Amino acid sequence: MLHPPGPCKATSRQALRRWQALCLRGSLWAVAVALAGCASGPPRSGPAPSAERDGVHAVIPPDLASVPDAQPRVEPLRRGGPNKPYEVLGRHYVPMTQDAPLNERGLASWYGRKFHGRRTANGEVYDMYAMTAAHPTMPLPSYARVRNPANGREVVVRVNDRGPFHPGRVIDLSYTAALKLGLLRGVAPVEVSRITFDEIRSGAWRQGGVAVAAAPDNTPAPATPPAVEADDAEPAESVSVSPRPARGFWVQLGAFRQRDGADSFQRRVAADVDWLAPVLAVFAEPSMFRLQAGPYASRDEAQDVAQRIREALHLVPVIVERR
Repeated sequence: MLHPPGPCKATSRQALRRWQALCLRGSLWAVAVALAGCASGPPRSGPAPSAERDGVHAVIPPDLASVPDAQPRVEPLRRGGPNKPYEVLGRHYVPMTQDAPLNERGLASWYGRKFHGRRTANGEVYDMYAMTAAHPTMPLPSYARVRNPANGREVVVRVNDRGPFHPGRVIDLSYTAALKLGLLRGVAPVEVSRITFDEIRSGAWRQGGVAVAAAPDNTPAPATPPAVEADDAEPAESVSVSPRPARGFWVQLGAFRQRDGADSFQRRVAADVDWLAPVLAVFAEPSMFRLQAGPYASRDEAQDVAQRIREALHLVPVIVERR
């Protein structure tokens, strides 16, 4: 502790000033020690606050407005993984696990370089220049049509991530999707509609609901166990019948003269091979009902599925291409 100079040691103003300077230094040192004590604790982790800000890269790829929309295709849904219940910021979310329509109106945002190159909720790599989006509860993966009512623009995106988690926001778009919708200035109202499997199979997801005409299919029916060809099976309660299948590669499991036979076989396959159930459909023709799975983007992908079906059901599927 410091004491002022006594009258016997220093009586000049210079000595008094020296004493005052020593007091000031001591006070500053005490304050510094106190602040250091308050700041003690675990070190901060993660990037600096400036690095956490989202935005765009210094160089943006050209012609982003001409990037094509996502092309919907039927992809099996899992109950676990990215579709299991989760909690963010104290709020509990229960994602959809069934193929069902979803129509929403709310605010849309977009996310960019902060997440570019990182993994999305379903394990894919986020590309801010692709036509993708994030949704809190839509099953992953899904496809959705997003409309900006202010200008009438619409896009189709592939939903492969979770978010946004702000009240009132219904979808978080990639940079390119937001660009095409005219939403780069900030949060804005949108209309969101999930595209169902039936809409994908029939081609009704296309603008105006115009279905894609199917090419003639003269593929002979594969050999199947006698039990699945019975024409007196009970009618199905819920089957997917699409008279105009979408373009792509389909895996045909069986062909039947009666609708009941196709329905019965569809139920059996769905019960025995649950991962195949979401992509099964019965297509009606003048004298035949075909049970097929798809569509798949390439023949190789369809052949891989056919091999899994062959091992699981002990039958020989046929690959059918529809153009």
